[in-house]
This record gives sequence, structure tokens and C-alpha cells, in this order.
Amino acid sequence: MSDTMLLPGRKTLSLRRLFDGETTLKRVLMLLICIWMTVVVILPVGTLLMKSLTNVDGQFVGLANYIEYFSSPNLSRSIGNSIIVAVYTTSISVILGFGFAYALTRTCIPGKGIFRGIAMMPLFAPTLLNGIALIYLFGRKGLITKGFFGLIPGLKIPLYGPVGIIVSEVMYTFPQAMLILSIALSITDARLYEAARSLGAGRLRIFFTVTLPSIKYGLLSAVFVCFILAFTDFGAPKVVGGNFNILATDIYKQVIGQQNFIMGAVVSVVLLIPTVIAFLVDRVIQGRQAAMIASKSVPLVPKPNQASDLLALIFCSGLVFLILSFYATALFASLVKVWPYDLSMGFWHYHFSGTGGGGYPAFFNSIRMSLYSAVLGTIITFSSAYLIEKIRIMKPVRQSAYFLSILPLALPGLVIGLSYIFFFNAPGWTIAGFFIPNPFNSLYATMGILVLSNIVHFYTVSFLSATTALKQLDIEFEQVSDSMAVPFYKTFFRVTVPVCLPAVLEVFIYYFVNSMATVSAVIFLYSADLPLASVAIANMDDAGDIAPACAMSVLVVTTNIVTRLVFSLLTAKIKRRSTAWTGQ
Repeated sequence: MSDTMLLPGRKTLSLRRLFDGETTLKRVLMLLICIWMTVVVILPVGTLLMKSLTNVDGQFVGLANYIEYFSSPNLSRSIGNSIIVAVYTTSISVILGFGFAYALTRTCIPGKGIFRGIAMMPLFAPTLLNGIALIYLFGRKGLITKGFFGLIPGLKIPLYGPVGIIVSEVMYTFPQAMLILSIALSITDARLYEAARSLGAGRLRIFFTVTLPSIKYGLLSAVFVCFILAFTDFGAPKVVGGNFNILATDIYKQVIGQQNFIMGAVVSVVLLIPTVIAFLVDRVIQGRQAAMIASKSVPLVPKPNQASDLLALIFCSGLVFLILSFYATALFASLVKVWPYDLSMGFWHYHFSGTGGGGYPAFFNSIRMSLYSAVLGTIITFSSAYLIEKIRIMKPVRQSAYFLSILPLALPGLVIGLSYIFFFNAPGWTIAGFFIPNPFNSLYATMGILVLSNIVHFYTVSFLSATTALKQLDIEFEQVSDSMAVPFYKTFFRVTVPVCLPAVLEVFIYYFVNSMATVSAVIFLYSADLPLASVAIANMDDAGDIAPACAMSVLVVTTNIVTRLVFSLLTAKIKRRSTAWTGQ
């Protein structure tokens, strides 16, 4: 009988120990998130800032390097050039993106899925390809410059300089603007339109008094995202920038061309300042938009209108034709033997013989790097998002972890790459007369640092996507688990991950596609033993091997599109099974 009476006490003691152990584990994991983000973000960027304040001998010189930078007209002029490019690019991309998004969400045009898919093609390509395609279209021997090889009168434009950069950047940023504005337009409350019509407002007045005000936060977000992307991009300006210097190419020239790492750090900080400002404003805007989304609204269902539907169809068809022509020209150029003299087609340039950059070893290295980045990045990102969103303890630490998780969005790829050189390549630091060895130095010049830079570079978008998916889960999952004394990690693996599997796959594909196409974050970090496809494209362009560079770009785009399609089919299958299971 005594044993029977002791059982409830033993059970209570066991539960108490379980929860004490669980709580300790939760605290440790939450602290690990903060430590992880501090090591991979705060410390490298802090090292970059300190380097910009020292001379080549490591002595502190204050703002002397910045004074030297701004006293050089050629260098300081890059700031104005970067702003000009970003402003023009943002204006054009947001206008085109709004028109395209409006056609997809507010009209009844056919083939919306096809239009959206083609509009997203630039997301799968290295930005270097945009510049290369422009050369084949508008270069000295370009397809349009020569009038399609003499068939029609040619058209010349000043390709190398601001015009070429802006056109390339519009191609790069247009899909981003379109996606942001599509979401903003799709969540507009239909009741506002019904009220406006009942008051006798015309279509034009409704557009200015209802449509634009209802998407103002999405519109501002698109503006700041496009501005950041255009302001910090390196690929396209490197190919078609010519003598028109911008901050991103200045960093590359200082580090690679002149081996002036200190001035490269100075330019990186200058590049970072407007980016951080734009990032902070965008975060405020996103918070206000989230508040609008939280309120219950009725989705707006578009009604057929022959005139507006026809205009929208013509507009979308025209943009899609331009995008397809852009990349079809790149594909054609990669197959032509000698442009424009011998137009016989074959796979000569896909052999990559006699070209710099690495050829197929670089391509397969990129696939390997992208897989590592996708697998590890997805595990780290989704686990961190779960802990921050679902584990309701240590509020100050959770808030710090959230802030650190969104901070990488403000860091351009070139800044991440250069800061990683300074931090991970350092053998150690002398503090108060004591030498402290760098425990992370062994990562330098390995696949590990390439994977790490990609995870950090694309961390924030993946983290926010995972957080959005987790917010949609009912909090009762965790409450029931707690009441039944089920450890949180079992709930995570048995419930959360299976339910959020489509979101997990989206995070995976986001990491993979962007790691394949990125050049800015890895161009300072790759080694001769680890060539990469995107860096090979840049090196081939430097060497004048434009056709092989085009061929490598086509391989990257094809790999990304095929991977995207496979995972889209897999995600759709999972969602169908989930719907069928829920229906039962």
C-alpha cells in the first residue's frame, strides 16, 4: 500500500525534473541562438568597422581613412553614382512591378501562373548574366545594334555606364517589386471598394482614394527593397559599368585590384550606412503592414472587364516577351560558335576548355555548396524561428535573438565577404597584453566559410518565412504538449515540422537557388582549390570569354529552374495529402 501511495509523489517529482530539465534546455538553446548570431554577424561586422579606423600597421587612426576617401573625387563620386542608379532603378521597377501585380490580382487575364513564373526568372540567374545579355543585345556587335545581323536598321544605346547598369538592375529588382506588391494588392479589403462604389465614386477616384492608400505600406516596402538591392548589387555593374564607378565595384577594385583592404573596409562602411537606414525604415513599414493584415478583411475578387483585361494582357505579354528575349539571347549566344561571324550552333562553349574560372569543377562545387547551405541553413533557420516564436521564456533574450536574426538583411553580400576575411582570417587578437587565438580561423579558405556566408546572407528572409508559417499554427499544440508532459522537441519533430513541411521546403529551395546564383558574398572568400560557378562567370568576363561565361550562366539558371520545379511539385503533393487527411 505504501508503494501505491508513493506513486503520485514520484510522478510529480518526475514531472518537475522533466520540466526543470526542459526549461534549462530551452534557456541554453535560446542563448545559443544569440551566441551564434553574434559570432557570424556582430563580431565580423565589428571587425570590419575597426579595420576602417586603423592603418595598414593596425594602428588606430580614427576617421583619417574616411577623410582620405572623401577627399578623392573619383572615389567619393561613387556615392552619388550609386544613389542615381538606385533611384532610377527603384522608380522603374516599382512602376513596372505595380502594373504587373495589378494585372495579376485585379484583372481576369488568362495564364496568370505562366506570367508570374516567367516574371520570376531573373531570380534564378546571377546578376552578371543580365549584363552579359545586354552586351549581346546592345554591345558593339549586339543583336539589336547590328539590326539582327543586317535584316533591319540597327539601334545604338550608350550601354557601358549608367544606362546599362540601370537596365540590368531593373531586370534584377522587378520580380522583387512584383512579388511584394502582389501580396499587398491581394490582401486589400473588398468592403472598401463596395463602400466607395455605393458612394458613387468612379474607377479613377477609387484607384487614388482606395487602392493606393490601402497598399501604401507594401508600396513603400517595395521602394526600399528595390533601392537596397540596386544600391548594393555588384554583378551587373561589374560587367556593363565601364568607367561609371559605384560603391560596390569600388570595394571590389580596392580589395582585388589594389589589395587595399583598409580602403575596402572604408567603402564597405559607406555602402552600409544608407543600406541600414533603408532597412530600418522598411522594418517599421513591415510592422505597420502586419497590423493591417491582422484585421479581418474580405478578399477582393476581380470582375471581368474587356477593356482593362485586354490592356493588362498586352502589358504583361510585353514584359514577359522582354524577359524571355533577354534570356533567350543569352542561351543563343552560348550555343553560337563565333558571335557574330559564325552562327553555327553547338556546345563548344560548354566544354570550358582554355577558359579561366574552373569549368565544370566550379559548377559542381557550387551545387555542393548550395546543397550544404540549403540543408544546414534550413535546419538552423527553422529551429531558431521555432524557439523564438514558440518558446515563451526569457523575453529579453528572445527579443535580442529576433533582432539579431533580421539584422543580416541590412548587410550587402560584399560587406559580409570582406568582414569574414578580417574576422576568420585573423590568427587571434591581443587583448590587455594577452594573445587570444581565433578558434574559427580553421574555417578560412574552406567550403565551411562559403556555406556560412551564404547562410548568413540569406538568413533573414528564410527566418521571416519560417516565422510566418509558425504563427499560423495554433498555440494549443504547445499547450496540450505541456499539459501531457510531452517534451517540446518531440512536439517539434512530430507535429510542427510535418505540418510546416511546405514552408520548410520553401526555405530549402530559397537557400539553394540563391546560393547557386550569388557572387557578391563569395567572391572574396573562394579559394583556388574551391572555384565556384558564379565566380567563374566573373572571371571569364574579365578574361574576355563572354560566350563561356554565358554558358555557365545558362547552367546555373537551368539548375535553379529544374530544382524549383521539382520542389514545387513536391510541395503541391504534400499539400494535397495534407488536405485529404484533414478532410477525413
